[in-house]
Amino acid sequence: MRITLFARLLSGYLLFVLLGFLLISTLTPRLFADYIQEKEASQLYKEANLIASDYAVSYYNSNITLDDFKERLKALDAYLSTQIWVIDAKGNILLNSKNASDLTDIESIASIDGFNISDFRNGYYQTGFFYDYFNEAQLSVYAPVSVHYKIKNYIVIHKPMHILHSYTDELLELSYLLLVILLFAALLLLSLFSCTALLPLKKITKAAKAYASGKFDHPIHVHSNDEFGSLAATLTYMATELQTLEEDQRKFVSNVSHDFRSPLTSIKGYVEAMLDGTIPPDYQEKYLNIILFETERLNKLTASLLELNTYGKHAALLNLTSFDVNNMIKMTARTFEGICKQKRISFELILTGQTLFARADNDKIQRVIYNLIDNAIKFSHSDSVITIETTVKNEKIFLSVKDSGIGIPKESLGKIWERFYKSDISRGKDKKGTGLGLSIVKEIIQSHKEHINVISTEGVGTEFIFSLPLSQPESE
Repeated sequence: MRITLFARLLSGYLLFVLLGFLLISTLTPRLFADYIQEKEASQLYKEANLIASDYAVSYYNSNITLDDFKERLKALDAYLSTQIWVIDAKGNILLNSKNASDLTDIESIASIDGFNISDFRNGYYQTGFFYDYFNEAQLSVYAPVSVHYKIKNYIVIHKPMHILHSYTDELLELSYLLLVILLFAALLLLSLFSCTALLPLKKITKAAKAYASGKFDHPIHVHSNDEFGSLAATLTYMATELQTLEEDQRKFVSNVSHDFRSPLTSIKGYVEAMLDGTIPPDYQEKYLNIILFETERLNKLTASLLELNTYGKHAALLNLTSFDVNNMIKMTARTFEGICKQKRISFELILTGQTLFARADNDKIQRVIYNLIDNAIKFSHSDSVITIETTVKNEKIFLSVKDSGIGIPKESLGKIWERFYKSDISRGKDKKGTGLGLSIVKEIIQSHKEHINVISTEGVGTEFIFSLPLSQPESE
């Protein structure tokens, strides 16, 4: 069973609540009790030392009267909510802040059975019923009274433990209150996180499932300015690209089917006509030439498709060498002398330097130049000039092929790199073209991590410009 993120967060929150209450109800009371006991014992010990070193010594040195001593003890008794004794080593209570006994009235002196001052050697306080004298537990703190460097008696301060327990209960109540506030704040944060994170994530997941099923028009209603908004925008862009890719694939299949079907239909028709005698033997040579033309067209189309398939995201391996671009242009232009004479087209070569070396794949760049010159010739008017120019800037070679032909319509400029794309006006000019030449050109240039651009005005002409890395000639 799939456990959602919200269920995990809610389970974690409930576990936090349970652990919080268990911690406060079990461990915290003991920690608070120990802390308060230590704190109170330390405070009472300071008071006991003050009484022993000041009030008691002053009384034994006759600096204050017994009544003054009693009054001071009673004042401290009321202030500290304690019972203060003056006791000797035998356990006789010589003075008690709670009754009228005094140091001179032997009959009023109470005695603590089993009292042993050595019981205090392990610390300055103890808890319990103080040798069963009290009916409830006490915190008892002692301090010796020294007169002339001799221990005369002892000051013992008793404080009921229920007072300390009340302090602990108050701290526990405060802890529970703070825990409730903390849990409420955590619940608010959980709710806020659900609204700002889980809901957008749910919408994005739903959209991703829709995209996976081919529904690329599914909207994502997440418009926040955070990571989720960025993710939603990225997914929306991806869906748009996938939808475009899907349309391109359909168009690609349609174009391939059309470009294969046309020559195959022509070949099939002529062969059937020759076999059934519709075309007389005297005319068969003419139509066999047409079949040969269509066969060459299919062969060229297949070769272009195979070549184009070697490029893409994982580009074909390049055989990088240094070669003379100027010489390559001259040699490539010569291969078009025949067609140029027929159309009365001439070349104007504006080349930088006698030699100009580039670092690239010789064969593939020659294919680029060949395709661009071939395109320029196809769409140039008779008695026109094709200009091929090389320039150098910032360690880059820029090569331009410019014609003064029919130009490319503005609406077609962004589509000329697509496979099988032909504008309406180019279809009448290019009967043999496959619509893959410029796609191959762009893939080759991109595989070199370079750029190619086109500038065109309909009825004026077109110029293609691409870059290559400048190189020094390789030593022989």
